[in-house]
Amino acid sequence: MNNGSSAKMHGPDQPEISGSSPKSLRTKMGKPEDSEKKIFLKNPKDVEISVPIVYGNIAFWLGKKANEYQSHKWSVYVRGATNEDLGVVIKRAVFQLHSSFSNPTRVVESPPFELSECGWGEFEIAITLFFHGDVCDKPLNLFHHLKLYPEDESGPMSTKKPVVVESYDEIVFPEPSEAFLARVQNEPAVVFPRLPAGVALPPPVPVEDASKRKRGDTKDHPLCQWFTNFSEADELLQLAAARQQVCITLSHIF
Repeated sequence: MNNGSSAKMHGPDQPEISGSSPKSLRTKMGKPEDSEKKIFLKNPKDVEISVPIVYGNIAFWLGKKANEYQSHKWSVYVRGATNEDLGVVIKRAVFQLHSSFSNPTRVVESPPFELSECGWGEFEIAITLFFHGDVCDKPLNLFHHLKLYPEDESGPMSTKKPVVVESYDEIVFPEPSEAFLARVQNEPAVVFPRLPAGVALPPPVPVEDASKRKRGDTKDHPLCQWFTNFSEADELLQLAAARQQVCITLSHIF
């Protein structure tokens, strides 16, 4: 936090880095409510689109530059699980900071969905993701506890290695509209479904010239070297794909 209120605090004789604490989730969203304006597949019940995301924070101790009110510089963010551009699904992200910050409600209208600040204490940040109209009408609320100090409380702190805390989530969109399918079928941020027998893909939406649009991925992000490699993500996605295939097979049998 920036100033005032209570927070978990440690002195400058604490350690330099904390390991990440990954959490694996699978959040299922609803289909757009305004369905009369959407064209849905004939058999949408067996179709899901999933988008793996990571959200968390990176915090650097300021060392000799630290003072009573600013001990760390930190960034909080939502990124693709392997740094893909999430702008194809997420329209904007709202970060709710502690009330001691100036303008605590921060709105990020385009990827990368992140913000950076300086402060001295830890607090919970509410992150609200709003999706494009053909994706989902309802926003997704996430909560992340800003972590500035490492868990290990032995040894000196360092300005070179940050504290990194990230969580993995797989956002699942059931019964996607044809417009959604057409728009994202070639997007790397999206795990595209295997469609049921007899269901054809809609024509893909032409992609803008990459040179004329801003890249929203985080593959070249200056903090990329500190991002957590969620090795479990691939396994989770494979399990999700297997589950979906079983559902499709069972629907054909029964």
